[in-house]
Amino acid sequence: MIETLLTNAYVLVGVLLLFGVTIFVHELGHFLVARWCGLTVDAFSIGFGPALWKRTINGVEYKIGILPFGGYVALPQMDPAIGRPDSDAAQRSLPPVTPIRKILVAFAGVTCNLILAVIVAHIIYWFGQSYAPPEGRVIVGFVQTNSPAYAAGLRIGDEIERVGDRTVRNWDEFMLETATAQDPVLHVRHVGGEQTQMRLPRDEFMGTAYIPGISALNYCFVLGTRPGSSAEQAGLRNGDRLISLGGEELFSREHLISIVNSRANEELALVLERDGETVTTTVTPKFDEQTGRALIGIEFNTLDVKKPWEQIKAHAMLIVNLLQKLVSPGEAKAAAGAVGGPVAIFGALWLYVQGGIIAALWFTCLLNVNLALLNLLPIPVLDGGHILLSLWELITRRAASHRVVSVIWNASAILLLSLFVFLTWRDVNRFFFQRPAPVPVEQPAATNAVEVEAGTTP
Repeated sequence: MIETLLTNAYVLVGVLLLFGVTIFVHELGHFLVARWCGLTVDAFSIGFGPALWKRTINGVEYKIGILPFGGYVALPQMDPAIGRPDSDAAQRSLPPVTPIRKILVAFAGVTCNLILAVIVAHIIYWFGQSYAPPEGRVIVGFVQTNSPAYAAGLRIGDEIERVGDRTVRNWDEFMLETATAQDPVLHVRHVGGEQTQMRLPRDEFMGTAYIPGISALNYCFVLGTRPGSSAEQAGLRNGDRLISLGGEELFSREHLISIVNSRANEELALVLERDGETVTTTVTPKFDEQTGRALIGIEFNTLDVKKPWEQIKAHAMLIVNLLQKLVSPGEAKAAAGAVGGPVAIFGALWLYVQGGIIAALWFTCLLNVNLALLNLLPIPVLDGGHILLSLWELITRRAASHRVVSVIWNASAILLLSLFVFLTWRDVNRFFFQRPAPVPVEQPAATNAVEVEAGTTP
């Protein structure tokens, strides 16, 4: 009981820290550039609502709000209603700010989020050790033998070229297309070269549709070996990448596990890559009574990471493609179901923190890229709205009507607040009141295939 409480406390601290750093960096960008440009700063807040802590220093109120869903920097000279005689800036006789300076301040927040994302992406790559396959093709790494996908003819090593009329270049795009398409048709090129089309049923988890029973191509990087195991006797080392086992090219860790389980007590040829060179050795799977299956004694490194700029690009394209689907009539409904609010973000971050520091940093990188891009949307209240308004003033050399701007700004604030409340309600309903669809579990089949899970030790 105490151990569980300590674990949950650790995870909670990690969630609040990583999310808080994301918000802090964004608001710090606004704050620093605003001070550099000579703007008056009234407050710097992380969180909303009543203050858990606050202090006024040199006329600026610094505080931490009780609701950790965002933050703000109070800049009266950036108020869209600054032209009104009764506005705060007018009553305080604050000097007007040029459009260029307003644009710089508005851009500063997203710029800092992108800088943080790049730093985090490099940290992930430096410490990840296990690297993801290059993008450009969607290769199936494993298919559960009792799944609809297997029954339809999908096999390990097949390439999914399109979903409907959309070409997919990586597994993230494939997941997004299958989640948002009304009736996804998979265009598959099999290992032998023949091409087929197939419709596969989808399950749903937390409002997001997915095709069960399949997983992506991944590399088999060795993290370590069990003492006395066949893998240790074969001389396998940390960092080795396994290429083939028993004459079969390996397409995933799950694939390797299934081969090991189906060929117990056989001496199998193992081809691996070590420091750029190919090494051949042999291993013999042995049945382990404790786990109830055959093992060769490998501990996998399951942290598949991409190169830093590939991480940033993948995160950016994910949100861009989702936004595109939200405005596409045939895909908007399904895409809207995949959108999560603050509760979903906290829930996902909670799961990633439980998965380890690299996994948590990966989601933090995704969060920073998404926050940057969403804030650049030309919507009033967001940074993009401030930039659009400042560009209007810069081009026309006159400020927009403060009456019109006030109406648009207030209406947008109400709509965004309503969306915030709706997404929060839907996330709470999904997390606490709806039972997620059960994920199918692989059962032994006539082919002697057995259950496998990503990250297990074969």
